[in-house]
Amino acid sequence: MLFPPSFFCLAGIAVSVLGSPQLSRRVLHEHRRSLPSGWSLHRRADPDATLPLSIALVQSNIHKLEDYLLDIADPESPNYGKHWTPAQVRDKFRPSQESVDLVHAWLATDGVHPDRVQLSHDGTYLRVNVTISEVERLLSTQYYVYQHDDGSEGVACEHGYHLPEHVSRHVDLVRPTIQIRAATAPGVSFQKRSGKGTRRRSGIHKPSVATASVSTTDKSNRPAPKLASTGNTSATDCDTQISLDCIRELYDFHYELQVPDLNSVAVVELGDQNYNGRDLDQFFRQFAPGRVGDRPKFVSIDGGEEDMSTADGNLIGEANLDFDLVMGLLDQSQKVLLYQIGDDDDFVNDMLSVYDVGYCKEINGTHCASKPRANVVSISYGGSELDSSVPDMVRQCNEMGKVSLTGVTFVYASGDDGPSVGGLCLASNGTAVEGAGNFLADFPGTCQYLTAVGSTQVNPGNTTSDPESATSTFASGAGFSNVFSRPRFQSRAVRRYLNNFVPDLGPQVFNRSGRAYPDMAANGHNIATGSGGEITLADGTSASAPIFAAMITAINDARIAAGKGPVGWINPAIYSPYFASAWTDITDGSSAACGSDGFTTSPGWDPVTGLGTPKFPRLLKRFLSLP
Repeated sequence: MLFPPSFFCLAGIAVSVLGSPQLSRRVLHEHRRSLPSGWSLHRRADPDATLPLSIALVQSNIHKLEDYLLDIADPESPNYGKHWTPAQVRDKFRPSQESVDLVHAWLATDGVHPDRVQLSHDGTYLRVNVTISEVERLLSTQYYVYQHDDGSEGVACEHGYHLPEHVSRHVDLVRPTIQIRAATAPGVSFQKRSGKGTRRRSGIHKPSVATASVSTTDKSNRPAPKLASTGNTSATDCDTQISLDCIRELYDFHYELQVPDLNSVAVVELGDQNYNGRDLDQFFRQFAPGRVGDRPKFVSIDGGEEDMSTADGNLIGEANLDFDLVMGLLDQSQKVLLYQIGDDDDFVNDMLSVYDVGYCKEINGTHCASKPRANVVSISYGGSELDSSVPDMVRQCNEMGKVSLTGVTFVYASGDDGPSVGGLCLASNGTAVEGAGNFLADFPGTCQYLTAVGSTQVNPGNTTSDPESATSTFASGAGFSNVFSRPRFQSRAVRRYLNNFVPDLGPQVFNRSGRAYPDMAANGHNIATGSGGEITLADGTSASAPIFAAMITAINDARIAAGKGPVGWINPAIYSPYFASAWTDITDGSSAACGSDGFTTSPGWDPVTGLGTPKFPRLLKRFLSLP
């Protein structure tokens, strides 16, 4: 019997072991205040069941990560654009030999033969398959099977686990232990679980207009790229249905790719979420005929499976929307990758395994090797800062930062519930509560090394020439982290909002010193998409993220054609004064949640629509002017 990596443990009583220097007293390494909503104690775990134990070692120089990234991502730095190689990243952050030796010695002392233990390719993880009885001895803990209300089971930890004191200083965290993530039962769609677990960021609905098609009146005289010259759609009626041409007109996104074979973009899909090939073709026939018959390149990660015939609306809506937009907005010569991740509970680390087998869950990493790497990754799934422990979130965020050093841009949908996640807020004791409460931040949206994208809409009766507003049918994901401090690149912009525009919400409602999000916004209301054999409409930042990812992919194309590299981590640049004119400021709308009116839009950056919506030609010009 093999438990999946999303299973967890229930801590026992701390043990003090005296005598040999190798056997220092045990100390609490991580703990969890309570179980997530919907879980209850079921039974003791089978002592002979096997767990794939992963020990994350403390990394060298990790405290300098932000400095290293600013050195290559700040437009005022003389080293802008000088991205690192994966080998340079591995060497800079490789844990010390002392850490490796100490953890090896501890495992051997506690009965784990050295031949069973393997060091990951990048030297940051030690991995070993252990039985429940072995891991209970190693971590001074007890494992129990917990059951979710939906019938799925996991082995969960309520209080924490322990390590020898001299070992604890060399370990960031151990998995699987207290990382509380939803373990989905076969046939259960993960986004349906209330409260906890990874959630998708889109809602599909039928058009409210009489027909699903858009008008066929002529486009403007603006020179169009190959993709925009199809002649069967136009940017009309964009207040009721957002077509590809509406998006192009809103953000002046007209670009013809030059070197698509040298560039790449990927979209992350999780678990059973799959696109439907017939739906893609139906959408492309109407909005991007050059893409009919085209499909994303499938990349399986951690057992991800492709099923283009899936017809379940709960399983195809997200992926259909993602690929309709990314593929539809880019020339058909640009191949798009599908990162299909089988385990939706640990998707950040799974996603990172594409860039380095050190992140692979497998001990030998065989199935993680030779995966195609993308310059831009669009992500429309996430959870809350309550879904993982602080060390786990910090570790995941740092890993994304390390990959960003190599020139990768992560674009992330900020969520659809305002300053809450799935309608959950924070009680005064720090646990999740429905209804009124303090604000609950999104993760990984609060990680500074990805670009969080909020949502806007074309107001009723308006055209693409009129100012957009924040979405009103749902609250664009917004807020401030309780885990990550405010990064330097956004300090001035966020201080301006807090000093001049923040509503009177009380001192405890949100963390004024935390990383603020979103960073920018794009349209996320009434987006045309193919689903269930017809053109339907979608709402959500799940649309906003792939729209912006397509733009960054086009910018990378232009830079590569000019002999430069991809933009990589863009946040320091887009917040800089040099890019101030590249955004349309959004000053209408708010993001309500948790029994309050939440945050409001304002002049400049705000925690609803970030810096605003992109002016593509100016973004392109600014990034092209950088080294």
